[in-house]
Amino acid sequence: MSFAGKHTGEKGEALAVAYLSRAGYRIVARNYRCLFGEIDIVAREGGTLVFIEVKSRRSRAYGPPQLAVGLAKQKKISRIALHYLSETKLAQSPARFDVVAVLFQPGGPQVELIRNAFELCL
Repeated sequence: MSFAGKHTGEKGEALAVAYLSRAGYRIVARNYRCLFGEIDIVAREGGTLVFIEVKSRRSRAYGPPQLAVGLAKQKKISRIALHYLSETKLAQSPARFDVVAVLFQPGGPQVELIRNAFELCL
């Protein structure tokens, strides 16, 4: 990833955290890492644990940001989430997967929350 791409991702994650906090989510962890990879944000919304992938783009040249969360990425996030649930002994907790799409535009960033973006897939 280029420096510009990393910077875009970090800015996108910061915007996503602020957006989610305003929407009532309680952030539990950021950039949770394990041997399977990383989940951008783990949060709680009510009694539900939410695993959130943030995708940021500077343009729509390659489509909307959320399209980058394809089946392979969903499988990877699912494995990481299962590891998190096992490690934290929360395996019985209700959980779901959301995606936050951030598009940086000349008039300011556009943030979109996609709840229940995908189901657990292995």
